[in-house]
Parts: sequence; C-alpha cells; structure tokens
Amino acid sequence: MLLPGLMCDAAVWADQARELAVRRPVFVPVYGALDSLGAMAEQVLRAAPPGPLAVAGHSMGGRVAFEMLRQAPDRVARLALLDTSYHPLADGEAGQREREGRYALLAVARTQGMRAMARQWATGMVHPSRLGTPLFEAVLDMFERHTPVQFAAQIEALLARPDATALLGQIRCPTLLLCGREDGWSPPARHEFMHAHIAGASLTILEQCGHMSTMEQPQAVTAALADWLGRTG
Repeated sequence: MLLPGLMCDAAVWADQARELAVRRPVFVPVYGALDSLGAMAEQVLRAAPPGPLAVAGHSMGGRVAFEMLRQAPDRVARLALLDTSYHPLADGEAGQREREGRYALLAVARTQGMRAMARQWATGMVHPSRLGTPLFEAVLDMFERHTPVQFAAQIEALLARPDATALLGQIRCPTLLLCGREDGWSPPARHEFMHAHIAGASLTILEQCGHMSTMEQPQAVTAALADWLGRTG
C-alpha cells in the first residue's frame, strides 16, 4: 500500500509503483473528501486485499499509516514512513500559525484556483534546484487535479491529527524512515527522533532532496523500498 500525502495522487508514487509492481501487487488509495486521518485509514484497510500489508506513507500518508497501525496493528507487516512526522498540532502560537498558514493557502485555492495555490505552496516543498523544472510543473499538475473541497477536507484532517508519539515504541515490524536532507516540512531531525524510538528501524536521508522525495529522487527511494521489502526482520 503506497499512501499519498496532502493533495497528492498516484503520480507521487509513479516510479516506485512501476518498479515494485513487477514482483508484487501495488495499491495507491484515493481519499476523496474524507476529513479525518482515521477515516482515511479505515477506508484504506477496507479496500486493501486480505492478509498482511506492507504500508508506505509519504507526508500525510505517513499519518494515515500511523492510524492504520492504531486500528489494525496485526495487518501492518512492514512500515515505511517518508517525509512525515508523529507530532500533533502544537499548542499556543505555533499551532495558531500553522492553522492560519493552511487556511491562507485554502483561501488562495478558492479565489485564484488550485494551481495558483500550488505554485505558492510547492515552492518550499522541493529542493531549490528543482524550482521551474518539469518536475516542479508535475507537482503543480498533481495538486491542480484536486479541488478546494478536497483541500479543505484534508487540511481539517491534518489540523486534527492525533499524536502518534506513543505509537513509536510499540512498532515491531521492519520499518524504514526516509526523508530529504532539505525537507523543510518534515526535517531530518523528526526522522532521527522516530529512528531512536522505533526498535530496529533504518534511516535513509537523501541529499539534494526536499519534501517530495519520491519524485525528486525516485531511483534512490525505490531502492530503499526494495531493500525494506526484502528484509527478514
């Protein structure tokens, strides 16, 4: 199961899905207009084939993966968390700043369109060297395929995100942690924290890479996932 992040779709996993599907079934879920991470996790579990799952989540998809663990820990046989985090919305001014920043982007999406919002938002999501490149335009294309209604729903899901810190010490399955060195949204320090609290987890930090690691460094991400899938414990 390859779980997309906020306003992402199968394009964010395109390179990984193509390579990994040679040896195993690959599924990329669609969240629609669901407005809670728990509901997204429930939908993914309901649509998944029976039996144990290898679950990889990018960005918000990592949050959905945590909720799948909460709801059905016996189903998650492998876990990969990419460019994501575990912390809830902060208290006080920091939390209010996040809330206001997300709602400001939503206002742009509603008044100027999704691509205008995406161009503003995605500037900080990729390594600076990729601004204005075809890859950057592909990111904008992906965000533009969604609607302000979907954006609003997923914003509410993230603002109400549960604290997953306590889950970290309970994870016993083979776990991969991966992020871009220049990921300003989910920086290496958060992945290092998870690495210190998840028994046996491996950590990969990709150089010259921002938040959109699966698209920015597709071969390196695919190689890391293939190694994770091949682990015996």
